[in-house]
Amino acid sequence: MQGDPEVAVLRLGHRPGRDERITTHVGLTARALGADRVILAGDGASRADTVEDITERFGGPFAVDTVESWRPTLREWEGSVVHLTMYGEEVQTVEGDIREAHRERREPLLVVVGAEKVPFDVYEKTDWNVGVTNQPHSEIASLAVFLDRLFEGRELDREWEDAEKVVVPQAVGKRVVDADEE
Repeated sequence: MQGDPEVAVLRLGHRPGRDERITTHVGLTARALGADRVILAGDGASRADTVEDITERFGGPFAVDTVESWRPTLREWEGSVVHLTMYGEEVQTVEGDIREAHRERREPLLVVVGAEKVPFDVYEKTDWNVGVTNQPHSEIASLAVFLDRLFEGRELDREWEDAEKVVVPQAVGKRVVDADEE
C-alpha cells in the first residue's frame, strides 16, 4: 500500500476448471485491500487478464505478475513471508509481529495463498503460518481478514490513480460512473 514496503500475494496453485473464480478473486481481493501486486503461478496465470482489466478500469497502482513455478518466488523472496493456512498460529496472536516486521523494519511482505494441498516445504520456508479462525473456509476470506489486520483499516481509504470508472457509494442500488464525472 502507498507509503509502506511492498506487499505481494503469491497464489500457490490453481486447479483448472475449479479455481477460475477463486484465483481471480484472490487477485481482486489483494488489489482492493492494499496489496501492491499479485503473483499468479502456473495455470493460475490464465486469470491475469481479468485482474489487469479491473485495475485498468477501476485504477491502481496494482501489478499482476505471472510465473511458471511458485518455488523460485518463494525461495528468492527478500523479506518476510506469511502463509495463510487454517493450521497456523492465530492471526490475532501474530499480527503485531508481522506489522512490526513490515512497517517498522521496512521489510517487503509476501503473503502465500494456497489452492490444492500445500507442500510441507512451504510451511518450513515461511516466517509465519497464520490461521484465520483455524476452521475450514475460503482462502479469499483469509486474505481479506489478514490484509485488513495488517493495514488496520487504512486500505479502505486508499486513493485510486488513473481510474476510468468509479463506484459511487450509496445505501441502495448500484452506481458506477466515468471517473471524470466523479
